[in-house]
Amino acid sequence: MASAAEQKAVQEKRKEEVKEQATEQGKDRGRPIRDGNGHRPGPGAPRPVVWPGAPTPLGARYRVGPDGVAGTNFALWAGGAEAVEVCLFDDSGAETRLPLTELTHEIWHGFVPGIRPGQRYGYRVHGRWDPWTGARWNPAKLLLDPYARAVDAAEGHDYGRLPPEVYGHVRDWPQREVADTVRDGRDSAPYVPKGVVVHDGAPDDEWADDRRPKTPWADSVIYELHVRGFTRLHPGIPEELRGTYAGLAHPAAIGHLRRLGVTAVELLPVHQFAHEDHLLRRGLRNYWGYNSIGYFAPHAGYAASGTRGQQVAEFKGMVRALHAAGIEVILDVVYNHTAEGGELGPTLSLRGIDNRGYYRLPSDARRYTDYTGCGNTLHVVQPQVLRLITDSLRYWVTEMGVDGFRFDLAAALARSMHDVDMLSPFLAVIAQDPVLRRVKLIAEPWDVGNGGYQVGSFPPLWTEWNDRYRDAVRDFWRGALPDVRDLGYRLSGSSDLYAWGGRRPYASVNFVTAHDGFTLRDLVSYERKHNEANGEGNRDGTHDNRAWNCGVEGETDDAAVNALRRRQSRNLLTTLLVSTGVPMLVAGDEMGRTQRGNNNAYCQDSEVSWLDWSLLESPRGQGLHALTARLLALRHAHPVLRRRAFFSGRPQAPDGLRDLAWFTPQGAEMTEEDWYAPASTLGLFLSGRDIPGRDARGEKITDDSFLTVLHADGRPVEFALPGPPWAQAYELVVDTTREEQSEAPGTVYEGGTTVTVPPRAVLLFRLQG
Repeated sequence: MASAAEQKAVQEKRKEEVKEQATEQGKDRGRPIRDGNGHRPGPGAPRPVVWPGAPTPLGARYRVGPDGVAGTNFALWAGGAEAVEVCLFDDSGAETRLPLTELTHEIWHGFVPGIRPGQRYGYRVHGRWDPWTGARWNPAKLLLDPYARAVDAAEGHDYGRLPPEVYGHVRDWPQREVADTVRDGRDSAPYVPKGVVVHDGAPDDEWADDRRPKTPWADSVIYELHVRGFTRLHPGIPEELRGTYAGLAHPAAIGHLRRLGVTAVELLPVHQFAHEDHLLRRGLRNYWGYNSIGYFAPHAGYAASGTRGQQVAEFKGMVRALHAAGIEVILDVVYNHTAEGGELGPTLSLRGIDNRGYYRLPSDARRYTDYTGCGNTLHVVQPQVLRLITDSLRYWVTEMGVDGFRFDLAAALARSMHDVDMLSPFLAVIAQDPVLRRVKLIAEPWDVGNGGYQVGSFPPLWTEWNDRYRDAVRDFWRGALPDVRDLGYRLSGSSDLYAWGGRRPYASVNFVTAHDGFTLRDLVSYERKHNEANGEGNRDGTHDNRAWNCGVEGETDDAAVNALRRRQSRNLLTTLLVSTGVPMLVAGDEMGRTQRGNNNAYCQDSEVSWLDWSLLESPRGQGLHALTARLLALRHAHPVLRRRAFFSGRPQAPDGLRDLAWFTPQGAEMTEEDWYAPASTLGLFLSGRDIPGRDARGEKITDDSFLTVLHADGRPVEFALPGPPWAQAYELVVDTTREEQSEAPGTVYEGGTTVTVPPRAVLLFRLQG
């Protein structure tokens, strides 16, 4: 906390700066045209006119205005601002500043005739500079339109750091503890991204041939991928398309997804995002993209066709291509915070438009409330912030064609004033919205604030990333579970978390790995994180990996260790894909991708993160891929593996069999005592005889029954297959001890037979008779 004398000195300095800026602005009245370096063109340059326009819709919308004149309507909500200028940029960087003089319900607006799609623009917003009350207006800073449909942002810059001009405060102020309170008067226009005017809406025939797959939740298999990383090294994609939306739309990329059998891709963030200064200083970039700055704009860095609006059409083309292959598109979205960070972060958009309106501020309004670990938190209970988010979501559904969303740190969005509230405005608006309530909604059900862990708490319509599934399955296969109670819940749909309020087993998105953490291969090869390449002294990333390296840390030439690692990978994959709930795979796990032990590769836009497609030519990659495809085909063919209702566990007529039963190695049903005892072997019986629900014709759904035997111990075990009335015989369809997984083993055992289960293995049987 600065002393009174220091605060007074800063205030005096601020008054002088404000006076100087006012003088300079006064000189420019009547001469609004200048380039990004402050140079003015010669006399006679045309000056656009501004008509009143309309306050809605927000953003820059090209349309035909009064008297049939075409142009663009600009509308910006800037509560508390004193003046707003729209700034137009030509190809040379020359800037034309036009005041928006119309103000309707805190929305500044104006129609500029002749402004067409492709025009680059931004805003300058005037107002008080008083950080102690949260006021951080600074007209020297060009601001990105929150509603910009496209952003022209160069990806190839290499400043070594963000230039000081992009900060609203004097970053290099000698008294660093109060640096954020001193307004910086340098022009940021040459250094910040600019919005691009695009055609509003879509031609009538643009989506005429598009058919959304509309895959039911219970039938869904999610494949989490990164647009750039998935396509960057793919040999079947033309080099100029690699790393782009067009690359993901290429038949070579889609062919892999179809052969695998997934029903949806979940794309890591594709909203326009920015790179953090601390990464640029280390020669790195934000690779994952959880640093959004434009909620309507496809990230320009993933466009092969251009950044003057072409990225919008390219993204739509990708969606149509995936839909044509029967694959849904789910976006990982980051509405909980923005790239502007805390009080020492850059001023790129919302901070300079209305800092107090867009962000949660504590009683010390100079700071930011941070439930995200990223410096700031959007103030979702504010109507205009809620409007921004829901307008963005509807836009991506109705105009960009996407099928759902995964909400990063969703608990932060569900906070009312302070606490997480499942009746919060955000969740209430989503529940009643006629567009959004019909798409797939996935919550990452936690944030970093107090009370932020909310797994199992989101209301109906929502599914959730179930990290308790991840932890239980990892712990079982590394031999760290004290008993199997938690594992039983996770394998059967997590009814303890989701059997309330009409929720179903598919409320649980089951996963063993995700983008955040070890890959599947690293999970069985490393116990400790190895994040040195991130440049943070290996301090970043979680310490809680719940991993087992099979006896050797990292890569090894030991054939026995590598064979065990391949088997453990197959065990984890098989467990995931026969569990009740919605499985999520991570791109590359099906071919043995490694990040070399890096469990936080958010800044690794390199071979560390990109998929190495040559792995599919190796025995390891071929075996994993074949097993994954076989298991997904099996899951698709058998409704008992993708149930729409929870198991009852009660005996069913006529022979008293249960729809779900658990067995010990002795072939006996587990007792209450068995659940509380340490165990490394578990038999899971799923009955396909009487599956709740009806098919599309109203007919009863029946299926084969299955027995899954999971054995995590390093020694073999004798397992007695239950005899009649459970089954007359058992056909072995999956055996994870086999390196070759292209076809089923096909061995048949009589009921009552004792089989030897090899060390650390999963055996999946189809019951006969």
